[in-house]
Amino acid sequence: MSRSVRAGAEDVLVTQGAQQALDLIGRVLLGPGAVVAMEEPGYPQARPLFRSLGARIVPVPVDEEGMDAAALPADAALVYTTPSHQYPLGTPMSLARRTALLDWASDHDAVIVEDDYDSEYRFSERPLEPLQSIDRNGRVIYVGSFAKTVLPMLRLGFLVPPASLRSALHSAKQLTDWYGDLVTQGAMAHFLDEGLMARHLRRATHEYAARHELINSTLNREFTDWLAVVPSAAGLHLCAKLIAPVDLEAVRAVAARSGVELGWLAESCDTLPAQQGVVLGYGMVDPARIADGMRRLAEAFRQVSSNGADVQAGAALR
Repeated sequence: MSRSVRAGAEDVLVTQGAQQALDLIGRVLLGPGAVVAMEEPGYPQARPLFRSLGARIVPVPVDEEGMDAAALPADAALVYTTPSHQYPLGTPMSLARRTALLDWASDHDAVIVEDDYDSEYRFSERPLEPLQSIDRNGRVIYVGSFAKTVLPMLRLGFLVPPASLRSALHSAKQLTDWYGDLVTQGAMAHFLDEGLMARHLRRATHEYAARHELINSTLNREFTDWLAVVPSAAGLHLCAKLIAPVDLEAVRAVAARSGVELGWLAESCDTLPAQQGVVLGYGMVDPARIADGMRRLAEAFRQVSSNGADVQAGAALR
């Protein structure tokens, strides 16, 4: 949990991952036809969950300062955002945007879900305060998990609701699965209380910073004909937007044949035409293989780009 979120034990609701936290929030706050405002591009696993509860998703654009509060739909009951480390772009929400978002939620009687996605690993500047720490009107539900910091298979997450929603969310949790896995929760509590989590995060952040820098520097050196890196200083992935007319599906296929897998920016978009780019995760990649993987990816871009140029030249000759 972020050190900037101040909460007592009675304020924290333990869940089976962040996905269950979102499900509980949706069950308590959303009815059929309710509007949920989500970042575009944004975290793709949240959309089908909210839609399964009957909600209507309205995409809200994201720029270098984060979600644009001025573009929020007036009838939104819920706003889902990843302000500390926007997924997938990786940029943090500016203080001005945070303030505007909180003011908007207060004026429109809406609730903000602050998903603290991947923000524990920060490599440079001091992070901004979480939305919930500067929320004066009880509008923010803080959501986090231990999937990226410890182990995904633990299925441990948590939410910190405002006082007005605490009872309803606790009741929804109890109806869903009572208390979850108390053995695993106890082990995690011990891990936190003994200071082992803080020690682990310091060591892991140092390791991931080196991977981040290697991929970032390689993209800015070897891929400038095709991609523009989105500046990021945290998390376990980097995003780069496409700046040249390259067939990314073909790049993906060529890269896969050489053993390189990558994600698409388009998979995080809900509107068409989707934004184009790549998402490179490095959380589970052997550091010794990163340089070779980036070399193979660059070769895939060169091969597809060359083929595309040949096709265009042949069409011109005809």
